[in-house]
Amino acid sequence: MATKIRDNQFDLELFFDLSPDLLCIAGYDGYFKKINPAVSKVLGFSVAELLASPIESFIHPNDRELSAKKQEELRNGELVFRFENRFLTKDGVIVWLFWTAVPIERDKLIFAIAKDVTFKKQIDGPERVSAIFSQLNTEQMKRFSEDIELIMPVISPDDSNLKWMGGNSSIDLKDQLWLNRFEALIRRYTGSREISLKMLSEDMAISQRQLFRQVNRIMNTTPNKLVRTIRLQLAWEAISSGKYRTLGEISSVAGYTSTAHFKKLFLQVYGIDVFELL
Repeated sequence: MATKIRDNQFDLELFFDLSPDLLCIAGYDGYFKKINPAVSKVLGFSVAELLASPIESFIHPNDRELSAKKQEELRNGELVFRFENRFLTKDGVIVWLFWTAVPIERDKLIFAIAKDVTFKKQIDGPERVSAIFSQLNTEQMKRFSEDIELIMPVISPDDSNLKWMGGNSSIDLKDQLWLNRFEALIRRYTGSREISLKMLSEDMAISQRQLFRQVNRIMNTTPNKLVRTIRLQLAWEAISSGKYRTLGEISSVAGYTSTAHFKKLFLQVYGIDVFELL
């Protein structure tokens, strides 16, 4: 009997370790208690890092409030099905997770399973953007035609993300990686605190003068304009997802505290009133 019990425990541990889905045991205190290797693989953090920090710290800033409500529902004994939210990997890349979770009141624990649905989001995004474009009138399409090829890669970008940044395929791998790191910083900080060139230069481990030179050399633009481009990309991602329905939500996702400023900027850059896309 003891041998059979040990074998069953081994089978469960093996299933836990080999499952491609993200398997988590979390405490009511908001920390992971146990995770399978898939969690670390998808998010890019070590197991020790994931266990040491609150789960909230890995969630996209704009999804934290809704995620906290779901966690509260679980602590109140409710089950959670078909819940989606975004996590940020260690490199600042957005990952969409689709959750099912069950609370265990006796042990103050939550058993949860998540599927990585990022790829599906990337497939669905272009279809939604195409539907958005179909709603525009002839004059809007004429004004916007030059930008369509820049917007589509926003929803399902290639590894370099250079096209929407205004770059080209001649940029070497080292510069591509540098730009990806720059973008990851903007994504990480947007929604949490103001982005300053001083902060960016410190995080990139270069002086502000070097930051200007580097961005100008690679992209022939300024750091401020590149930050603006990335923020507008975040706005397009939010619009294409269909998750955000108000101007305030979209501008917040893009990192703008003033909706009026964001609306004016969007119109200046794309020649379209953002209200018409919501």
